[in-house]
Order: sequence, then C-alpha cells, then structure tokens
Amino acid sequence: MAPKTLTTDSFAEALVTSDRNLVPLPKSLPPHEAAPYANAGLTAYRAAKRATQQLLPGQTCAIIGAGGLGHIAIQIVRAMSAAEIIVIDSNDASLQLAAESSADHMVKADGGEVDAVMSLTKGHGAEAVLDFVGETGTTSKGLAMTRKAGSYYIVGYGEDISVSAFDLVINEKNIIGNLVGTWAELSELMELAHRGFIQIETQEFDLADANTALRALLEGKIKGRAVLVP
Repeated sequence: MAPKTLTTDSFAEALVTSDRNLVPLPKSLPPHEAAPYANAGLTAYRAAKRATQQLLPGQTCAIIGAGGLGHIAIQIVRAMSAAEIIVIDSNDASLQLAAESSADHMVKADGGEVDAVMSLTKGHGAEAVLDFVGETGTTSKGLAMTRKAGSYYIVGYGEDISVSAFDLVINEKNIIGNLVGTWAELSELMELAHRGFIQIETQEFDLADANTALRALLEGKIKGRAVLVP
C-alpha cells in the first residue's frame, strides 16, 4: 500500500553542512542506521506525536500504510500512548512488519478495510487515523473509519480529499495535514531511539546500486526503508 511517489535524501558520498544541523546520535545507533530517522522517522514522529497528544488510554489509532513510515509510527504511538493500534495495508509483508512493530490488529486492505476497522471499534471508528498513503482511495476510507469528533492525519499525498462540508460539521471530524518535524522533535525522536523504543527496519544498498534500490522501491520489495551506504 506504499505510495507511488518516491522521496530521496542524498546520493552523495559527502555533503557540507553547519553545526546547527548536527544532532547527537545514540551510541548504539551507527550513522548509516540513523539516516532514516532524519526524514522518514521525523515525518512519522510529527504525525504520531500530534495524535498521541489527543489519544486517551483505551482509545484507538488506525494507521494506513505500514511501510517505511507507517512501521515507525506504530512504534511511536506505542511508546507515547496506551491506545490500541490497528494497521491497514494491502501488502502481506508490510502487515507482518506491523505485527513485528507491536500493532494490535492487522487489517488487509482488500476493499473491506473500513468495515473491519468499524467492527474492531464496535461501530464507532478510530479516534485517530494516520494516513501514510494518501492515494488510491485511502483518503475517503480514512475519513470513513474516523469516529465522530476524531482526527484524520494526512501524511501521504497523491489525490484530493473530497468531503461534504455538512458531513464534516455534523460529525465534527478534524483533517490535519502533516509535513515534517522540527529540529527539537528530531532530538525527541533520538531520545526514543536511545531508550530503545524505536527501531527502523532498513535495507542497505551500496551507493553504486542506487538504481537497483529505486527499482526495488517501485516494485514494493523494500521492507522498511532503503539506505544507500557510500
């Protein structure tokens, strides 16, 4: 259920930056393993942090897409709240990764995912829905599985969100856009990593094999995040 668009950070052997951009790494985290934290990790952290600030114990968080960002968000929600976590994805390998990342329920995105989430939430829907896909119909399904007065956090993008103003007002649902986090939030994420709450699944490629990595991404064969190592 990964989006078709790709994001790349750098294909260079080295880059020049300022000391302002330096963040201390946990001793247990080598630089090549830390690389995804500054992009995928920080993006997932921003959305998950917002959601957990509103989630009460016993409430539900539904996460659409358990790939490179989603499996990180699962761990963040688990570390920062007592919410029940439902993960929706069309890829069996991604659902397995969700289970390994401590999700409570795995739902196959096969057309019946909204009904499945509604069933798991006793007909109410999830208090928070994090959509890391944002295309192929996930926006309408994500809003449909958001309970009244709940919040739908959109992270992935690729299609328009279409919702009637009447339904939005009557159900008091919130639609919240998320881009990426701040430097302060990156430090917070590093603290979670330092304490062992977050572990990003990575697959490493030599820098010379960048095209191979991109092809694997397009074909949905990457488990977690792809990292190019000079």
